[in-house]
Amino acid sequence: MIPPFARDAAKSLSTVSPLPSLSRRSLGAGLGALILGAVLPGRMARAQGEGAAAAAPRPGTRVKAFLEIHADGRVRLLSPFVEGGQGIATAMAQIVGEELDVDPARFEVECAPPGTDYLVVNGTRMTGGSFSTRSSYEIMRRLGATTRDLLIRAAAMQWKVKPQELATENGTVVHRRSGRRLAYGALAEEAMALTPGENVPLRDPKTFRYIGKPVARLDMRDKSTGRAQYSIDMRVDGMLQAAVQHAPRIGAEADSLVNEDEVRAMPGVHSIHRLKDAVAVLGDSWWRARRAVETLRVNWSAGQGGVPEDFSSAGMLAALKTERSSGAPADSSGDVETALRGAAKVIEAEYDAPYLAHAQLEPPSALARFNDDGTLDLWLPNQMPELFQAAAARTAGLEPAQVKLHSPMLGGFFGRHFIYDFANPFHQAIQLAKAVNRPVKVIWSRMEEFVRDAVRPLGFARFKAGLDANGMPVALQAAAVGEGPIGRYFGAAMGNPPVDSSMVEGIVEKPYAIPNKRVDCVKHPHPTVIAFWRSVGHSMNDYFYESFFDEIATAGGKDPFELRMALLKDSPRQRDLLRAVGELSGGWKRGPFVADGERRARGVAMATPFNTEVATIAEVSIRDNEVKVHDVWVAIDPGSIVNPAIIANQVQSAVALGLSSSLLEEVVYEKGAPQARNFDSYPILSRTRMPRVHVRVVESGAPMGGVGEPGLPGVPPAVANAVAALTGQRVRSLPFSKTRFGAV
Repeated sequence: MIPPFARDAAKSLSTVSPLPSLSRRSLGAGLGALILGAVLPGRMARAQGEGAAAAAPRPGTRVKAFLEIHADGRVRLLSPFVEGGQGIATAMAQIVGEELDVDPARFEVECAPPGTDYLVVNGTRMTGGSFSTRSSYEIMRRLGATTRDLLIRAAAMQWKVKPQELATENGTVVHRRSGRRLAYGALAEEAMALTPGENVPLRDPKTFRYIGKPVARLDMRDKSTGRAQYSIDMRVDGMLQAAVQHAPRIGAEADSLVNEDEVRAMPGVHSIHRLKDAVAVLGDSWWRARRAVETLRVNWSAGQGGVPEDFSSAGMLAALKTERSSGAPADSSGDVETALRGAAKVIEAEYDAPYLAHAQLEPPSALARFNDDGTLDLWLPNQMPELFQAAAARTAGLEPAQVKLHSPMLGGFFGRHFIYDFANPFHQAIQLAKAVNRPVKVIWSRMEEFVRDAVRPLGFARFKAGLDANGMPVALQAAAVGEGPIGRYFGAAMGNPPVDSSMVEGIVEKPYAIPNKRVDCVKHPHPTVIAFWRSVGHSMNDYFYESFFDEIATAGGKDPFELRMALLKDSPRQRDLLRAVGELSGGWKRGPFVADGERRARGVAMATPFNTEVATIAEVSIRDNEVKVHDVWVAIDPGSIVNPAIIANQVQSAVALGLSSSLLEEVVYEKGAPQARNFDSYPILSRTRMPRVHVRVVESGAPMGGVGEPGLPGVPPAVANAVAALTGQRVRSLPFSKTRFGAV
């Protein structure tokens, strides 16, 4: 029951050492076909199609492409998705195992290689956007049910009984009348020779044993014992290791190598190479290569293009603030201008959030090996195997089918592992391997990662609201100014629509019953390499909107929790969730109040990211001019769930990242280059500043939403609103570390 490509993959790995809105919602529905049809080269589509499209199997239907059932009861699942700490391998095992009738603990899950069978996300494959489980839930259930049906039919043929007489019990087909039993492993070969049934019935959700339960993570033991294999752990026979030194600014070029002879003579050095805006040293160990490349003195010329030499983040923010183009409407209802003119009170505010690094602990890496048969093996962290396969083929001068892409588990996602100009080492690995005719593994040092990371865009938004005589909002006007990653990377393929959803998500489609609304998208490009970042536009826009919402409440003399409840009168799902987080926190109280001998206050925020509803409350104090967050309560409603324990873990990690980004993180550009080169100049949240996190998962029965990212967007505004309640100071520019607080 081992598919041919799996045997090929096993053979290619044999030399690897055993070292231990356009909304974002609509984007999920259409991005797949868009990428394959418009972004990827036509030759990739031809290579994957292998002939007429009508003959290609429907993704998720060819059992041999996904499952191996072994005689000892183990089940190997080739998943369409990459495991990166989000628990997708466990979720896939739960879903398939539920219908297959196999305990998820018996599964071994790996990311599948590129191929048409795995294009389950509306015609493509992407691990991201909190979309993996919800995009494949029905497909993977049907895969498990179809496989179970094949096994039952194989047993019926062997025993010469009707399939209806048989049942299954955790990897075994049972004929209860005669007491006969056959393990799945003994039936697998016969079963795979049968034609899969069409529309095999699925289990009644009322009988679920694994879906909806806190099944233990499959990857926990390997990660805890050091057996987990990441891209940086891969080794092949005869490989060289490469370290790089990038130009201090994108666009600069290596003009001369001052001490090239000295570096060539250093121990373990194999060769020195010039690359696009970088130099690389190959050596017999990465440590020796790194020492050599850091010893190499390079004269960098200005070059052409890239980031301007006079670019700064302060100058960029100033440009966004002075941008007064009208933009394009992203959300509109009622008559905002008339309502503002007739309002009893009008308030205005501007908010901004900085460039952010991904700052993941896994350094970027790639291992490239050209084979005697003209193919290329490539190991690298990625979130879209087919997209990376096509890009690698272009770099190598090959057809996509000649590139065997291996996708090890990731040390976190955060939007880092997509293809961004200048921000990926696999191009370098391919070029170096071709130059020396040997396998080459490239690892970027922490400093090189910081200087070349693609960054979350700096964001800016302006708001205006009108209140009636009773303090209730009657109009809200907003404009998001800047550029988003969806517009930059997919805009041309989408026909360059006037609204970039990644710029306005978190400001548009809010559930509050404000009768007159208008949100504009004002495009202003960034010269930097911008990127997706965990929760994308929501990571800053919900901070902007929910903070300004509290300003509306204060201006109208309203409690912000109660005002939200009032304006959610026509949105029962969100209203119930807000009530749930209030109950989780022991009852809403804004403060200031005294707890444990110090003055504290609480803030609340709502968010609707990735088809999931979230309500957040944070409790804070001020210590030594620093914001101290004591508790964060999160009620999350993803509609329906697969694993509540994974959801809680994802919320906790999202809270940590939301706090780190809002309290501390900021990429500062000066003279065209980021100033931070390591964590000493780019501080992240320490364990001592991590609050207690309390999570309640609410299963409303709505269509399934995402869980990896939605826990983040409510954290910055909840903290900001708590700080405002405690100090009277409204923080409109992140991070909080920039603000000096008076006596509290």
